[in-house]
Amino acid sequence: MTTPPSPSSSPRRSIKSRASLAGHPLHPVMVHFPVAALLALVACDVGYWYTQDPFWIRVGLWLAGIGALGGWLASIAGIIDLTTVRRIRRLVTGWSHAIVAVVLLSLASLNWMLRFNDPTLVLPWGLTLSLITGALVALAGWLGGQLVYDHAVGVDVDD
Repeated sequence: MTTPPSPSSSPRRSIKSRASLAGHPLHPVMVHFPVAALLALVACDVGYWYTQDPFWIRVGLWLAGIGALGGWLASIAGIIDLTTVRRIRRLVTGWSHAIVAVVLLSLASLNWMLRFNDPTLVLPWGLTLSLITGALVALAGWLGGQLVYDHAVGVDVDD
């Protein structure tokens, strides 16, 4: 009995991005700042919890806003690829990545609105939302990495 070839030994075909500029997919380019902002927000909230310095409240408001707005803008490119590229649409990983991203961006937006309306709610609600959002960023990033490294989405592997 023979075993099927492993995914790493079988030839892969690229899955081209439709939301791209000069062949470079836009979604992976656009997510860096929102990811950095939302992860820095966790550190910012811990800084406020530790010091009670209002500086961290102001920084947190900006990080939450940049993370949420930037994430929603990056999601446009991701949605274009998910809905218009059949091979991406057929991947459970693509849908999982999209669902996790929508949940995390919804929580990030809630976190920003909470801070905007009443900065005193940073503890405990802002910190709690930041921690959950940070965990979801990690999960979405892992799923996005699977799309790139396991499924060759937006990667030129064709000879």
